[in-house]
Amino acid sequence: MEFKEAVQIALQSLWANKLRTILTLLGVVIGVASVIAVVTLVNGANTYVATKFSSYGADVFTVSKMPQIITSPEDYQRFQKRKNILFPDFKYVEANCKHCIGIGAQQSVTGKIVRGTQSTTDTSIRGYTWQMPALQNLNIVQGRGFTQADEEHASRVAIIGTDIQDHLFEGVDPLGQELRVDGTPYTIIGISEKQGSTFGASQDNWVAVPLPSFQKSYGTAKTLTIYVKAGEAGPVLETAADEVRVLVRSARHDAPGEPDSFELDTNNTLVGFFSMVTESFGAVAGGVALIALVVGGIVIMNIMLVSVTERTREIGIRKALGARPKDIMIQFLIESGTMALVGGVFGVIGGILVAQAITILAGFPSTVAFWSVFAGLVMATGTGVFFGVYPARKAAQLDPIVALRAE
Repeated sequence: MEFKEAVQIALQSLWANKLRTILTLLGVVIGVASVIAVVTLVNGANTYVATKFSSYGADVFTVSKMPQIITSPEDYQRFQKRKNILFPDFKYVEANCKHCIGIGAQQSVTGKIVRGTQSTTDTSIRGYTWQMPALQNLNIVQGRGFTQADEEHASRVAIIGTDIQDHLFEGVDPLGQELRVDGTPYTIIGISEKQGSTFGASQDNWVAVPLPSFQKSYGTAKTLTIYVKAGEAGPVLETAADEVRVLVRSARHDAPGEPDSFELDTNNTLVGFFSMVTESFGAVAGGVALIALVVGGIVIMNIMLVSVTERTREIGIRKALGARPKDIMIQFLIESGTMALVGGVFGVIGGILVAQAITILAGFPSTVAFWSVFAGLVMATGTGVFFGVYPARKAAQLDPIVALRAE
């Protein structure tokens, strides 16, 4: 029997029992959809984080009181006991670092922004030294950034994110306008390029003011984060990082042999950690999806055994007309494989739709990996063929005389 004829017979058999076929496919659809959705979301998260951190520059690193990623309550308590990194620490590093192409510092709080009768809440209020927008790759699309004079004179000027522009200055040019940051008036001198959202949280709901102005309102005791630009990644960055580590230890009087009382993070460290977390999550979710596929395969095997029983007389007639055991086996393997492949196609579509729905509703980034689509289809078809071998073999071994007597 030709392969084309076998496929035609298999499809006719599946179409004749549409409801049973659909119910049988559910396990495969759920398994493949789970794999595709998880891979799409994990791939999107990794791509987003890598892009976001690389936008800061591979040659930029930070010095802070606490690491940007904390994995346990015990670590959090331990880091909390460290001394704050203060403005004099930053000035000491700024004055003595010879391998720093650029250096800045940032503090932040959450507060309320008011203009007239309108206001925003939960807004990030940032205190920046004048180089910080460039170190964070914040493009000023209107107006200007901070200058050394703004910092030295603690000027009451501000740069805003696009959320502030949209909510408080709709239809009005914000430049030169006044707003109140937790009650303190500032004049807007710049508007940043739209940053979008990260995992559903907007990155544009912020106001930046010169760090000395920020400290006049919120005090000088809060810890700050130092940003350093080395100029190049690799050995140049390592040299700058080593120099900054020595300078910060000196400024904070860390004893020789004692561990650092601060954290020095590079972008590669953060991206690597995040990738490790998402890979672990993907492995767990993939294991769950594999279980769903196995369950779907068992259902396919069960249905194929029922099909063999129902079509015993048909098998006997085909054998009497000259069909070889190999032809019978191929027919049933094609049926189980086709059934699983169709389930895989719907699973791929369903997985992509689920991932896109999560992106739309929760803002979680997603990127379709084409290798995962291919892998999902191969896994589905392989599952169908594997679990279809026993029913197909049983059908192929039927005695034609016994089969013809079946009712």
